[in-house]
Amino acid sequence: MEKPRVFISHSAVDADWARSFAQAPKQRGVAVWFDEFDVHPGESLREALESGLRGSDVLVALLDPEHPAKPALFFELGAAIGMGKKVVTIVPKALDPSHLPLDVRLRRYLVRDSPEHTAEELSNALLAA
Repeated sequence: MEKPRVFISHSAVDADWARSFAQAPKQRGVAVWFDEFDVHPGESLREALESGLRGSDVLVALLDPEHPAKPALFFELGAAIGMGKKVVTIVPKALDPSHLPLDVRLRRYLVRDSPEHTAEELSNALLAA
């Protein structure tokens, strides 16, 4: 079975954790689209995001611990759902689930741990599917 292509959505305030997280599945051979790795100088961010999302099988949304329901999240979730992509959300441990957007609450999500452990959990789930 071919490994899924994963698009990672994250907040800029969470970039350090997201970068570490994005590197872990790549080391396991999972194809990862991550803005810092895949958007090049002079390239349109909007076009690169759209192309990355279209070329992926799975949207992984890393929710910002401070602002879990940012507008960009709703755009990317809506686009991914509309394209028939699998959506996996990574939720901060201390976040009350009632504060999650409805589309997130209606899907099984992963609870954020270390970047490596969370990536391992995601990789195992994707490869088992």
